[in-house]
Parts: sequence; structure tokens; C-alpha cells
Amino acid sequence: MKTKHDRPALKGSQKQTLALAFVIAACFVAVIALSRFMDERRAAVEAQNEEERLYLTGKTLKRMSLGFNGLVADWYWMRSLQYVGNKVINHKGEVQIDDLSGLDMRLLYPLLDTATTLDPQFLVAYKYGAVVLPAINEEQAIKLIRKGMEANPDDWRLYQHLGYIYWKRGDFKAASETYGAGAKKPGAARWMREMSARMEAEGGSRATAREIYTRLYEETDDAKVRDLMARRLMQVDSLEERDAIRAAFKTFEQRNGRCPNTWKEVSAELRAARVSSGQPLRFDAAGVPLDPAGTPYVLKNGCEVILDFQSRVPSQ
Repeated sequence: MKTKHDRPALKGSQKQTLALAFVIAACFVAVIALSRFMDERRAAVEAQNEEERLYLTGKTLKRMSLGFNGLVADWYWMRSLQYVGNKVINHKGEVQIDDLSGLDMRLLYPLLDTATTLDPQFLVAYKYGAVVLPAINEEQAIKLIRKGMEANPDDWRLYQHLGYIYWKRGDFKAASETYGAGAKKPGAARWMREMSARMEAEGGSRATAREIYTRLYEETDDAKVRDLMARRLMQVDSLEERDAIRAAFKTFEQRNGRCPNTWKEVSAELRAARVSSGQPLRFDAAGVPLDPAGTPYVLKNGCEVILDFQSRVPSQ
């Protein structure tokens, strides 16, 4: 009869495999427990703004995540996307991507800050914040990108995003310096140096705006950012088209002593009009000029032209 001492002994490799399996299982249990812990510590819904709060800082979570920082960072990243999405869906009225102050997204920066503290190389989180946060809080956006620069000193695209924010706020000197610093980073695109020089010479020009939007469109893999940049490029085109239409109105007014009452009246002047690049305007079947999104412009009294409220071209 065999006793317990007669059982074959486990080999060393088997013992190590078994121990590793126990460690992995324990880690997954810990991550699940951590996730539940974070969910349970969400703030109670406030009656007025129904806003959540973060009770755990990134540094605290980093100590608690048992080495699974990347996994928890991904969780916070997904939560930040859901947070923005829910705010937009629940908002009553039109959402302007360059002015999200009405959505009261005070939690977005803490979410992105936590994700990037857990994973300092989480570049997509920095770049998402660089595009969305300026419409909420420019200083927070700058703070997040500078944090990314410290953790990823050779990523020239972070300099591109920071330069964009400075350009948007009209600080062309800071924008020029930022593009110039980014141009010195390994693998930086040649146009970064050209952009630095352009900022000093013509920072507020439409040509500069077109160049910035085009570069951001080409460099990003984020579909939402590409859509935003495409709309901004349409906005620049529309500004030039509306200048050409107003010039046609001016010609009509000088000839007739009044502003046109219908598009048909000013048809000849509009057909002859050209934007700065030399391109003609586009028209629908009724002879109404179309904006870059393909929506007819609206003729207002007083020799004025505006965008239709349904157009995808940003109005601001």
C-alpha cells in the first residue's frame, strides 16, 4: 500500500510553472478587484451637474496596480473616451469642437493625467488631449503635453501639437520657438523648421492656418482628429470663398447702387469671381454658390453671405 511519501515528486520546472500560474492568477484577481474598487469609489451623482470625481491619483493607482500599469492606463483611456462621448450625446444643442466649455467636462484632464501617469509613454492619450483639451482649458492642455515631452523627449509630434495650441491662442513667438525646438528632434519632419520661420513672418495668415491644419491631418491616425482638421481646412477655404463673393457683391453694388436681392441678380459677377488660388466658385443647379462641404451659401441683406446652419463647415 502506497503512502503519501510514495507519490512522485514534482520536478523543479513543474514547480516553477505552477508557482507562475498562481502568481498570474493572483495578479488578475488583483486587477479585477482594483477595477471594482475604483468603480465603487466614484462620487455620488450631484443633483445639478451629475459629475464624477476621481478619488485615486495616478501615483496611488501605480502603487496598487501590481505591475499592470498599462492595463489600468488603458481602462482610464477608454473611460475618458466614453466620458467625452456621453457628454456630447447628452448635450442639448449643437456642439462646437473648438468650444466645449458648455459640456462641463471637468473630469477629462484628471482622466488623461491618470492614464499618462500610469503609462508615461501613452502617446495617443497625450495627442488626444492636445486636440480636445484646448477647447476646455488651454492651460491644462499645455500642462499635459509638457508632461508628455518630459516622458518622451524625442517625440517631435508633441512639439507640433504644443505649437498648434500656442498658434491658436495667438502667441506666435511661443509657437515659433516650439516648432523650432521640435525640428531639432530625431526624425522630425523638415517642414517643422519651415513652420517655425513662418510663425514669425505670418503667424496669423490663412496660409499658415492651412499649412498647420494640413500637417495635423497628415500626421494623425485618429479618425476624429482627421475629421476635425478636414473641417478646419474647409473653413479656411470658405473664408476665401466668402471674400470672393463679397467682392462680387461690391462690384454689383457699384454698378447698380444697391445690394443684390437674389443670387440670380449677381450671377455674372459670381461666375467671374476667383478665390486667392485662382479657382472659381462652385454652384448648384440653381446657380447658388456652394461652400466646401457642398451646402449652398445663404444670401443676407446688406451685401452679406453666411454659412447655412446645417453646413459641416465650422462657423467659428
